[in-house]
Amino acid sequence: MTTTGNIVLVHGGTLLTPTPGEGATSGRGNAAPSDSAAAQGRPGRRRAVSGSGGDPGSPVRSSPEFAGRDPERERPWLHMSADQPVRALFGRESEQRRLGDFVDGVRTGGGAMLVRGEAGIGKSALLLDTAGVAAARGMRILRTVGVESETHMPFAGLHQVLLPLRAEIGELPAPQRGALEAAFGLTGGRVPDPFLIALAALNLLGEAAARSPVLLLVEDAHWLDRASADVLAFVARRLDSEPIVLLAAIRDGFQSPLDRAGLQELLLDRLDDTAATALLDVCSPTLAPATRTRLLREAAGNPLALVELPIASETVHGKGPLPPGWLPLTTRLEQTFTARLSGLPPTLRTMLLVAALNDSTALSEILDATALITAVPVTADDLAPAVTVRLVDVHEAGVSFRHPLMRSAIYQGASISQRHAVHAALADVLTGRPDRRLWHRAASTPRPDESIAVELENTARNVRRRGDLLSAVAALEHAVRLSENPAHRCERLVRAAEYAAELGRRDIVVRLLGEGERLGLSARQRARVVWIRESFEDGIRDGSAAAHSLADLAEGMAARGDVDLALKLLSSASLRCFWTHADERSRQRVVTVAEGLPVDDLDGRLLTVLAFAAPIERGGVVIERLRRLAAHPAGGRSAARLLGSPALMVGAFDLSEEFCAASLPALRAQGRLSLLARDLGAQAWSAARLADLSVAIPAAEEAARLAHETSQPLMHAIAQASGAVIAALRGEQDRVESLAVVAEQVALPVGARPVLATVQLARGLAALGEGRYADAFDHLRRMHDPADPAFHLALRWFSVAELADAAVHSGQSHAVAGIIEELEAVARTTPSPSLHADLRYARAVLADEAAAEPFFDAALGADLRRWPFVRARVQLAYGEWLRRQRRTAESRAPLRMARETFDALGVIPWSERARQELRASGESSRSRSSEARDVLTAQELQIAQMAADGLTNREIGEKLYLSHRTVGSHLYRIFPKLGITSRSALSTALRVSA
Repeated sequence: MTTTGNIVLVHGGTLLTPTPGEGATSGRGNAAPSDSAAAQGRPGRRRAVSGSGGDPGSPVRSSPEFAGRDPERERPWLHMSADQPVRALFGRESEQRRLGDFVDGVRTGGGAMLVRGEAGIGKSALLLDTAGVAAARGMRILRTVGVESETHMPFAGLHQVLLPLRAEIGELPAPQRGALEAAFGLTGGRVPDPFLIALAALNLLGEAAARSPVLLLVEDAHWLDRASADVLAFVARRLDSEPIVLLAAIRDGFQSPLDRAGLQELLLDRLDDTAATALLDVCSPTLAPATRTRLLREAAGNPLALVELPIASETVHGKGPLPPGWLPLTTRLEQTFTARLSGLPPTLRTMLLVAALNDSTALSEILDATALITAVPVTADDLAPAVTVRLVDVHEAGVSFRHPLMRSAIYQGASISQRHAVHAALADVLTGRPDRRLWHRAASTPRPDESIAVELENTARNVRRRGDLLSAVAALEHAVRLSENPAHRCERLVRAAEYAAELGRRDIVVRLLGEGERLGLSARQRARVVWIRESFEDGIRDGSAAAHSLADLAEGMAARGDVDLALKLLSSASLRCFWTHADERSRQRVVTVAEGLPVDDLDGRLLTVLAFAAPIERGGVVIERLRRLAAHPAGGRSAARLLGSPALMVGAFDLSEEFCAASLPALRAQGRLSLLARDLGAQAWSAARLADLSVAIPAAEEAARLAHETSQPLMHAIAQASGAVIAALRGEQDRVESLAVVAEQVALPVGARPVLATVQLARGLAALGEGRYADAFDHLRRMHDPADPAFHLALRWFSVAELADAAVHSGQSHAVAGIIEELEAVARTTPSPSLHADLRYARAVLADEAAAEPFFDAALGADLRRWPFVRARVQLAYGEWLRRQRRTAESRAPLRMARETFDALGVIPWSERARQELRASGESSRSRSSEARDVLTAQELQIAQMAADGLTNREIGEKLYLSHRTVGSHLYRIFPKLGITSRSALSTALRVSA
């Protein structure tokens, strides 16, 4: 469009104009000033960008989905030549400044931002404008575009991003290299956990950014395939120390994994009246005043509408009617695009429908399919009228729609039979692309077709193996629709629901199971449906009734020979017992069924069920078997994995730490971050109760971070509550409450008792540390009241020592007599190390003063070598008792030992309490020295520990799912905090005071 001698370009609904004296170019409005203009200091407007900053070369030969695809050839706007004009974005000055500043910050640290707004608001224009800013600063531009028709192609979007970096893939560590090669179909191996692929992508991008800062643009991110979106969300969260800026455009009303990454957002509003008027006047200067007024009202500041709606008013001899004003804006815009079709030849309309339904932009496919449908030869020249009315762009290798709504309008305007015919033709054309051909065959028939359903079922297995569960679900849903056999239909639907549950998509699961309820499911399928529903409950709701019915169902499945499903159901039942207050009858029913299964008595699944369902009644059995497993770690039993949680439940905190430490490396190597978060959570809880803060602090932080990243809200809450316990041990009172509140916000609405119990433990410890004994008693007493939401059958054991301490110092010893008596009976049933240690302490501090010494002797005589905090706590109480007995000289030795242990552990309130007692005995203490735990963040402490153990930055990054540059950045900050200048000094700095 030309106005008053100035060429006007439009992109993404935003007007783009050249500066005076500069030439214009066709295409999508990419522009660049002359060298002289750049030299005159017009920052942020240079347009000399290619998709990769280098020669695109030939595409990666990979799986059928990617074979022959080159996004830089398919999308002409990826190429920007130096003679293109400067673009003016009407009404977007503040947004341009913000994005320009964001890009400028890349030299000191990267970041990610979402650009969000309605269709046609100009998101793409702003991203391209920012690409020009980045190019002017010498940054490398990498891009990917979500395409609605490619959402079923796993890692299609990621493939676009990394294609320019394909030569560097071989430089990655072997596990990461293999992960990317499997994801892209370059090898036939099983695709590993998506997080390993994500780490590989992060490191590959980081290596590229080390040579030149990178701008990563993601257009239409809401249409990225789920696998790619998850990887980019992972990357986006880890750019603080990388010279990488990621910008992703998402349309209002759509969701993406990027939404949950906690990124900054730039919300694009509609243009104000001044900018809207200027845009309309430049685009359509000859409009009649009445039409102009109505168009401004109808467009309501949407840039694309301001450009496109005037065309609708000219469709009939230049004076056609506008779309009805009451329709939603996107509908009105779709109608404007549809109106342009009315005057086009029938063959061209067919070509456009083929382009709209094809999952590729390949021109050859569109021409061949159209020829099959029309029985008339067609060429690229037949598309010229569609280019003239700005529906599509045609380039050497493909056809692209000028806006996604154009594709949508053409699709909506076609009849079902027309769509079927197009899909059938595309299937005939795609004989060399079996995966894509299958999708079109499935979409081409309205009738059941078992042969296609079987192929779709096989495809679902394959894409699931490649890590794309969402595409597997879609394939199975198509297979359900095409199934001729009702039994096959039921099985495919249930399996689709299982995949959706594994993906964490509650919305899809609910829809699929709703369909399943109308079908004649078998008994086994109904049992699987129950388990699927349970996977979203995390044990919350009616614990007793649900646990009992799940056990009954498990018994039935076991009788049919399906032991694996029975164990899954019993696992869900035991979680009911853990998260809620299930009655004894229900818990016993779960145990009875579990112990009747024909499984190895050291099977980790069985031990987990027993520990969670009956930590008292089966505590002895679980502890004995766990000790056998710990004594023979190389026995080859798969049961030895992830046993930290059952060990925790029975109070064997030392074993819990040991099992967690043993299983974490494999989980890290495999990228199984969901399970890693759970294991770290168990490690943090156990280490906190042992006051092993060097383990507990980083474990709790990483567990919370990974639980959030893997969408496990209850695990995130319990990790936060564990963090509050650690903060209480450290004397960080404000942090205790902030973490406790975050945990309670998740736990209270669903009655998650373990979280609420841990919160009360943290608050009780914090009050003890400050000498607020009455408050401590009130907090801890709640854990032992069955009517209180914080009551928990097992976790209450682990507060007995603190409760007794608070009771004695607040004058409420009589109030805990019943609790102690009850737990004494429990102790006769289970050999729980934690419970017995706490009861020995409670007997000593609650005894009459004159009769206490034998109880202290018993507590001090126990084997507490692996429980230093418990031993030091007894020593402190014993020293206090000795001083009260006027045996001052004798009191100093246990008080001194307690002080030294507390200092070494870093439990500051207890250190100070020991010092006060020593002062009262007439002995002074040196001031406690600052330690690494006092000056380093949790992640810094973890990195410092790994570096001290001799791991390289790359090895640390692989374990923590960070780039090695991020690790290096942390170490750069760690050294001055510890007062050291070299890596070799880390071990000493961590071992002694800083």
